Amino acid sequence: MDHAAVLALFDRDMREGAQPDGPDARVERVGRIVRQVSSEHGWNGVVWSDLDAAITEQIAHFSGLGREFEWKLYGHDLPVDLGQRLRAAGFVGQPEETLMIGEVAGLNLDAEPPEGIRILPVTDSAGVDLVAQVHEKAFGTDGSRLRHQLLAQLRADADTVVAVVALAGDTPVSAARMELVPGTRFAGLWGGGTVEGWRGRGIYRALVAHRARAAVDRGYRYLQVDAMSSSRPILERLGFEPLTTTTPYVHTP
Repeated sequence: MDHAAVLALFDRDMREGAQPDGPDARVERVGRIVRQVSSEHGWNGVVWSDLDAAITEQIAHFSGLGREFEWKLYGHDLPVDLGQRLRAAGFVGQPEETLMIGEVAGLNLDAEPPEGIRILPVTDSAGVDLVAQVHEKAFGTDGSRLRHQLLAQLRADADTVVAVVALAGDTPVSAARMELVPGTRFAGLWGGGTVEGWRGRGIYRALVAHRARAAVDRGYRYLQVDAMSSSRPILERLGFEPLTTTTPYVHTP
């Protein structure tokens, strides 16, 4: 994979050309900023910038809406001290992740769930509740925002999201989703999490492979993941490659 070329394509398609991630969201292009504005239940933030100013303008905009928002900073973004400028303006940096991309033609998609685990497609509110339950147990955070966003996506256009939950009997133990961006070559893998006690058995790997096969069936060329340190080795074994880092900077009005 030509890392520089794929990263440039990712910036153009997924950041400069960003599309709303839900029916209650809109993407705005203001000068050299691309931002998403959503409801209080959705994701609000800056997805792309090419400037060394206007931080205060974005703070004023989202604060006027009463929205917490995220400035999604990538390791190759300019200016090089943008992270320092964001912290100085009151943003709080979150743990750094690695942007990993896999070309589907070169991925190992043979991983299957371990014995006793079945993968259930999520198509309705009952399935969404299972995904939210896993999210809360795996990450220790409130799942109401995820529940609202995923249900809205399924109702508005089910072709833009693939969500799955792994069950041990009737107990949800892992879940994940894939967001499909029409008109681009990228599908994004998000929210993959496994409940403690069920980790290390290959369930996460099986959910990645399951979604990757779904992306292949829909004609996507690349899969994108913002990987935590715990998932990066698994993704590398499947054939994903690290291209840059990404750090969320969060501002609360």
